Amino acid sequence: MQIFHYQPPALPWLDIRYRDRDLIVISKPSGLLSNPGRAPETHDCALTRLQRLYPDTLLVHRLDCATSGIMVFARNKKAESNLKTQFQDRHTEKLYIAEVAGIVEPDEGEIDLPLGADKLNPPWQQVDIEGKSALTRFKVLERRQDSTLLQLMPLTGRTHQLRVHMLALGHPILGDDFYGQDTPFADTTVELARPRLCLHAQSLSLSHPYSGKPLQFVSPHPFSGS
Repeated sequence: MQIFHYQPPALPWLDIRYRDRDLIVISKPSGLLSNPGRAPETHDCALTRLQRLYPDTLLVHRLDCATSGIMVFARNKKAESNLKTQFQDRHTEKLYIAEVAGIVEPDEGEIDLPLGADKLNPPWQQVDIEGKSALTRFKVLERRQDSTLLQLMPLTGRTHQLRVHMLALGHPILGDDFYGQDTPFADTTVELARPRLCLHAQSLSLSHPYSGKPLQFVSPHPFSGS
């Protein structure tokens, strides 16, 4: 069983990229939960940090604790409902950047593999023919000596979708302490190859919940080549 040691980063405490009466956009650091868990030590998270400054803040979607990047929060119930509907109906566009193990050969492609929970090993997910449909598009940005920098666009929003899809492709995301083990890359200790999960939500496009105006928020990825 995976043991979760939670040590949220103190800096930046909050990286607010946009704020108005209806929504707040931040760039979440890796290692910070999106919302609190059951344990008292998980109370410190992106949502509760924002609520200290703006008590009306409401959760709309989540990023994995280890994933960094753009997150949007609502500031009233009407905005919350509108934004959640945009995510559910796939009217948002999410673009991630990942550094993965090995050299990805095709310049671009799609991964169309259904996913479901590994009931014997929660919270792991796995490819499951009886699971929910999951589709990810990828594009190579840079091939490095032993890794590849990819642009990932999830067209569905399944739990751990990008991490499991890249593992299924044979190229687990570097720094992944969940899915970087027991793979063809295990001898290179993929889970220790980087100090953090190399997955970043670089941009999010959506419509403003009040005006309907198209909005795009960007936080450049931190995975520069050495």
